[in-house]
Amino acid sequence: MTSTPTTDGGLTGFVTDLVDRLGGPGAGLAVALENLFPPIPSEVILPLAGFAAGQGRMSVIGAIAWTTLGSVVGAVALYYAGVLLGRDRLRAIAGRLPLIKVSDLDRTEAWFHRHGPKTVLLGRMIPIFRSLISIPAGVERMSLPVFLLCTTVGSLIWNSVFVLSGYYLGANWHEVEAYAATFQKLVIAVCVVAVAAFVAVRLVRRHRVR
Repeated sequence: MTSTPTTDGGLTGFVTDLVDRLGGPGAGLAVALENLFPPIPSEVILPLAGFAAGQGRMSVIGAIAWTTLGSVVGAVALYYAGVLLGRDRLRAIAGRLPLIKVSDLDRTEAWFHRHGPKTVLLGRMIPIFRSLISIPAGVERMSLPVFLLCTTVGSLIWNSVFVLSGYYLGANWHEVEAYAATFQKLVIAVCVVAVAAFVAVRLVRRHRVR
C-alpha cells in the first residue's frame, strides 16, 4: 500500500506524518488543532486526507466524517474561549483601544444577534474567519445547538470540497494548496482594505470634531 507522500518539513511535515500514521483519526486531530493553531494548514490536511482515501487508507466518507468532527471539536473549544472572555472583558478591552468605541460593539452585537447563525455557517468556509468566528459566537452566548448545527454544516461543505479534490487529484493533491492560498490572500487583502477604510473614516471624523 502506498504511503502518503510528504511535501516538506515543519508543520506540513508534521501533518502528513500524522495522517500517514493514524489515518482518519489523525486527519481529524490535525483539523482540530488547526482551529486552535491557525499556522497548521487545513488546505494541506483536507486534500491529503482525500489522497489517503484514494490509496485505500480510509474511505472518502470516513475522511470527511473525521475531518468534520475535528472541525467541530476545535470550534467548540474556541466557542468556550469566547464564553470565558465574555462581553464585559471584551468591552473593557475595546474601551482602551484607539479609534474603537463601545458603541461599535453595540452595533456589532445587534448585527450578530440578527445574523449570527448565517455568519457562523458562512464563516466556516472563509479562510482566517473559519476559526475566529467561533469566539464572538461564544462571547454572545449563541445557542450551543444552533452553533453546533451551523458549524457542522459549514465545515462539512468546506471539508468535502477539499477532501474530494485531494481524492480525485491523487498524487497531485498538493496542487489544491496553491488555489487555497490565492483565496486566502484575497480574503486578507479585503480585510486590509476594510481596516484601512475604517481607520481613515475615524481619523477624518476625529479631525472634523477638533
